[in-house]
Amino acid sequence: MRMTNFSVKLAGAIAAALSFGLQAHATGVGEPQTFDVDVAIVFAVDFSSSIDPDTADLQRNGHVTALTSPEFLDAISSNRRGCIGVTYFEWASPAQIRVVLPWTRICGPADAESAARVIANKGDTGFSRRGRGGTSISSAIDVGRLLLDQFPGTAERKIIDISGNGENNDGLPVQESRRRAVAKGYTINAIAIPDGSGENPGLLLASYFSDNVIGGFSAFVMVPKAVGDYTTALRRKLIREIAQSGDPCSPKAGARFGWPPYTTIADAQYRAFEWMASP
Repeated sequence: MRMTNFSVKLAGAIAAALSFGLQAHATGVGEPQTFDVDVAIVFAVDFSSSIDPDTADLQRNGHVTALTSPEFLDAISSNRRGCIGVTYFEWASPAQIRVVLPWTRICGPADAESAARVIANKGDTGFSRRGRGGTSISSAIDVGRLLLDQFPGTAERKIIDISGNGENNDGLPVQESRRRAVAKGYTINAIAIPDGSGENPGLLLASYFSDNVIGGFSAFVMVPKAVGDYTTALRRKLIREIAQSGDPCSPKAGARFGWPPYTTIADAQYRAFEWMASP
């Protein structure tokens, strides 16, 4: 079968992402190493043309702050192995994929600081947006799935975290990409970046994410109450994902950290996607 220009671009972008992303790193983002963790998380961060400098700072600094927060580190240490694996890449159109942080193991504060430093220094600033094209969430999920396929170790759970401010408008249909990832047993969660306007900023996008993007066991969408709440929402989102208490959408998952349930889309919608994980 003859490949379309789109397929060639996507294949090239995925190959480039994987060739860099498979340079797995452990403590201090140092030499490649195989490692076992409680959870492997792919941070898939929007850097399409709609991401201005303020929004780019919001995402980059939000991840830096969340990864180094005491609550996040406490959640990691509460699990059986006390370690997680993370990788961070930026996505836009199918041909625009950029891995910022290859697979890295975080087992404590030093690891977290090292990973956060890479994101802070190499993450998108939003000042150069020309040529990035549209918003291809489908490509982000496909790359995230392949990175999880090639995770250099074992993980009890594998998660793709989508951070974005728009709907899929480039590349393949997002529902098909979601189906392939969920069929592997992976969970896709999302955080909707509010645009700062309207009475309920981010809720329309969150509804779109809920209907078309998220999937897998206990998948959920986190909706910051305002633009300035992105960092808080992201931290709570990550804690819920790695907390030992099972369902990340359950209020009990965060009760011992002293924070209340956060704004999410109704749980009933998440569990409607669980059938996709079955053969």
